[in-house]
Amino acid sequence: MRPSSSNVTDIEIIEDFSATARCDEGFLRVRRLRCRNRRADGSSSSVYRVDVVDRPRLDAVSVLIYRRASDGNVEVLTRMNLRPAAYFRREQTASMTVPDTVSYLRVEEIVAGLLEPSDKGEEGLRRRAAEEVKEEAGYTVRPEDIQLLGGAFFLAPGILSEKVFPAAVDVTGVEPGEVEGDGSPLEEGIHLQWRPLSAVLDACRRGDIADAKTEVSLTRLLARLG
Repeated sequence: MRPSSSNVTDIEIIEDFSATARCDEGFLRVRRLRCRNRRADGSSSSVYRVDVVDRPRLDAVSVLIYRRASDGNVEVLTRMNLRPAAYFRREQTASMTVPDTVSYLRVEEIVAGLLEPSDKGEEGLRRRAAEEVKEEAGYTVRPEDIQLLGGAFFLAPGILSEKVFPAAVDVTGVEPGEVEGDGSPLEEGIHLQWRPLSAVLDACRRGDIADAKTEVSLTRLLARLG
């Protein structure tokens, strides 16, 4: 376990410029569409509205980093990351079906990163995954060490076009170096910790870890390891 290098206690909103911002600029781009369904008999549905959220870089890769402990059990590495979107849920308490008192200033999850336009095919997935492992966790691994954990999946297909490609890597016996990060304020206070795979999966199922890609990756790795 590595201690946090920050004492961040809050994220302050300096300006909410939603009312004046264009929906097709920024990190997320909202396409506001009018659509209709076309049927096999030539008829069509009534016109309805659709909002689609895209990113300039469409998809992402996640990497479940694991190792064999001295007792033979599998341990996995997670990160605590600042996640403003999850944190600002607290402003929407009136809209919650089930009361949620969790802060979500930081969200526990596995390593992940956006795929670049140059990342093509399985070779590109493995290369990007290896680079994210070094940048976000400090472990130097080879692209050929990366294990792809089956097909990609949507996180919120009703609105979000992004797919996540799940992967894993065994770092048993590999000594970590310094975590590079990307220099963003969102990287402040990153906290890494190793825990038994079963404990992390239990935390997902209780809702203590509220990150879907983490639970999907854990269950797929378990199936692979038998």
